[in-house]
Amino acid sequence: MGQVAWKGLFLSLFDYKTEKYVIAKNKKVGVLYRVVQLSILAYLVGWVFVVKKGYQDTDTSLQSSVITKLKGVAFTNTSELGERLWDVADYVIPPQGENVFFVMTNLIVTPNQRQDTCPEVGRTEPLGPQTPTKLGSISIPNALCYKDGDCPAGEAVVAGNGIKTGHCLKDRGSIRGTCEILAWCPVEKRSKPKKPLLASAENFTVYIKNSIRFPRFKFSKMNVLATDNESYLKSCRYSTEHPYCPIFLLGDIVRWAGSDFQEMALEGGVIGIQIEWNCDLDKAPSECNPHYSFSRLDNKFAEKSISSGYNFRFAKYYQDARGVDYRTLIKAYGIRFDVMVNGKAGKFNIIPTIINIGSGLALMGAGAFFCDLVLLYLIKKSNFYRGKKYEEVKSSSRKSLSSPTLNGNQSPDQLDGL
Repeated sequence: MGQVAWKGLFLSLFDYKTEKYVIAKNKKVGVLYRVVQLSILAYLVGWVFVVKKGYQDTDTSLQSSVITKLKGVAFTNTSELGERLWDVADYVIPPQGENVFFVMTNLIVTPNQRQDTCPEVGRTEPLGPQTPTKLGSISIPNALCYKDGDCPAGEAVVAGNGIKTGHCLKDRGSIRGTCEILAWCPVEKRSKPKKPLLASAENFTVYIKNSIRFPRFKFSKMNVLATDNESYLKSCRYSTEHPYCPIFLLGDIVRWAGSDFQEMALEGGVIGIQIEWNCDLDKAPSECNPHYSFSRLDNKFAEKSISSGYNFRFAKYYQDARGVDYRTLIKAYGIRFDVMVNGKAGKFNIIPTIINIGSGLALMGAGAFFCDLVLLYLIKKSNFYRGKKYEEVKSSSRKSLSSPTLNGNQSPDQLDGL
C-alpha cells in the first residue's frame, strides 16, 4: 500500500495543470465580484493616483536656507537701568539672523560685580542694606555652615556662585551662617520678575526669508515676492492676501501658536515656526507655495513648575579708572523662535505609474481569488461549483472520474440533498 502511494506521488510530478474557465450563473457571487472590482478601482484611482499622486516621482531631500531680521524699538525706565531705549542690537540674540533666534522680553540685572570675597547669601538674598538679618540660604544647601570646617577652602559651592575660602560667616547670636566665597560680588539676585520689561515687543516684526531647492528636479524658489518695488516689504504684513510677504508680528505668531504674548514674555518660552513646501511640479511654478504653521514647543501648562520658561545669562565687562575689572550680569528671559522647513516635490514619471498600475491589477487578481473562495467553499451549492471547476482527465480515457461529487455532471437540483 505504501509503495502505491509513493508511486502515485512520484507520477503526480509529471502531471500538467491548465486553467479551466467556468461561468457561474450566480447573481450573489457576481454582484460581490463587481463590488470588489469597483472598490479596488476606486482605491487605485482615488487614493493611489489622485490623493497620493502615485504617478509621480518624489523628492524629499529639501535644501533650505533661512535668514531672519527683526525690527522694533522699546523704551523703559527702571531704577536699575534708568531711562533706556532698546533696539534690535539690544534684545535680539544672536544678531546674525539665523533660523533660531531669541527675543529678550524680560531681564534681571546685577550691576557692578567685581571679583572679590563675599558671603554666598543665595540668589534670593541680595547684599547691601537689604541683606537679611540671618545669613544662610536654603536655596543653596551646600553654602550652609555652622563652623569654618563646613567651608573647606578651594571647594566650589554646588549650584552656587564661587569658591569657598574656608570661613563661615554668621550674624551675631546666630548659630547657622553661610560660607564666604571668592566670586563676582555681589552675587546674583534671584527675585523673579513680576511683569515683562519689554512688553511692547508684542508689536515687533520679524522678516523670515526662506530659499528652498529640490535637487532631483533642479527646482528652486523663495517665499518672498519677486518685485522691484522697494517699498513693498516696508509696508506689507503676512496675510492670505499677501502670502509672499513673510513679515510677521511677534504677537500674532504667539497668538497663532495658542498662547498669550504677555504671559509668555514674563518668564519666556519656545515657539516653533513651521514652513511647509508641498510642490506639484506638473503644474506651474506659481502653484508651489509655502504654508506656515505655528506651535508652542515648551510645555505651556507648566507655568507653575520650576522648569517653566526660557532664560540664560550673559555679562557686559568694563574697567574703572584704576583698571579694576567690573561686569554687569544680565539674566535674560524671552521667547526663542525655531524656524523649521520641510516639504517634498513630485513630478510625473512613467516608472512609478507602471508599478502602481501593476499593483492594481494584482489586487484585481486577489479579488477574483476571494470570490473563488466564496463560490467554492462558502455558499450552499459549493460542491456543485467545485466539481465543475476542478476536473481530472487521464490520457487513456475521455471519461472523468466516477465520483459524483467531482465529475461536475450533476445539476444543482440533484445536489439539494447533499
